[in-house]
Amino acid sequence: MAVEIYKIFSCIKDYGFKDQICRAVVSISNNIAEGFDRSSNAEFVRFLYISLASCSEVKSMLYLSEKLNYTTDSQSKILLEQTTEVHKMTRGLIAHIKNQQK
Repeated sequence: MAVEIYKIFSCIKDYGFKDQICRAVVSISNNIAEGFDRSSNAEFVRFLYISLASCSEVKSMLYLSEKLNYTTDSQSKILLEQTTEVHKMTRGLIAHIKNQQK
């Protein structure tokens, strides 16, 4: 998803927008990776929640990008579906980790 967003927004001249959505999308995977290497499941879950917030930020910006005509309807649809899937998978991982702790 990050690669696709980087490709799609590479030519956008609204550098503030481009920078924000690119930083947010990279933050999703970076927080998962950073949390995974933490010393406890509680820390991992904390970073997974941060990743969820970044995913929501990307989703919000994708809705805006469509309204600003930075993306086509089909690009937005595909990327929004991907953010929804990443969100679901991350929520599932959080639930799995929390269930292991019981």
